[in-house]
Amino acid sequence: MNTIKVRDIEIGAGAPKIIVPIIGVTKEDILNEAKTFDSIPVDVVEWRVDWFEHVFEFDKVEDVLKELRTALGNIPLLLTFRTKKEGGEKAIDTKDYKELNLRAAKTGYVDFIDVEIFTGDDVVREIIDGAHAAGVRIIASNHDFFKTPAKSDIIYRLRKMQDMGADIPKIAVMPQSKRDVLTLLCATEEMVTDYADRPIITMSMAGTGVISRLCGEVFGSSMTFGAAKKASAPGQMGVNDLNTVLDLLHCAM
Repeated sequence: MNTIKVRDIEIGAGAPKIIVPIIGVTKEDILNEAKTFDSIPVDVVEWRVDWFEHVFEFDKVEDVLKELRTALGNIPLLLTFRTKKEGGEKAIDTKDYKELNLRAAKTGYVDFIDVEIFTGDDVVREIIDGAHAAGVRIIASNHDFFKTPAKSDIIYRLRKMQDMGADIPKIAVMPQSKRDVLTLLCATEEMVTDYADRPIITMSMAGTGVISRLCGEVFGSSMTFGAAKKASAPGQMGVNDLNTVLDLLHCAM
């Protein structure tokens, strides 16, 4: 499998890299949180722009991006508008979703953009092609907050993301049982062993699935999410505890 190097971070090698989300509503809250990240273990920062009060005014989005880039120094920045249908804060028209992501990619302030793979193939291709033209990597994503699909379906979704040119395919699912967590882990291992030629991200959510956020180095998930303040999804651990467990597992392997 090929790794991905972004700034000083190599994704797909060693312990899973930690993504810390920022979900502030105001510019002040967003930047204040970003300025604390030099004291915590963080590899990539995700700005959940769907939480931002002025998300539909791009000049204000760009203003925050510019200051975030300064505040974060050399930490890679992931921009994510998580739509309402996939567990985000706001609904958005497909045309506006495409425009937001493409304009953000062209600012030069972001390193990754998250694109929900089932937005529509034509739109997804436009965003991927536009982001790549601007030198920005794509994390394609899919979230099921109600259930865990069959192993074959999870693999199908991840392979679709890879086939459409995403740099990192990502899926998050909700377990209804412990067996569902095993389904997610088995799908991860099979995808990495048999199909993936690039890093992937997988997770089972909520408390039942928290083990999947810790054992990526064993099964093949290259990144995981940890909360500095408020979690952006069910089951996220605090970033310091997460880092401790990842280090312990890495040293034991």
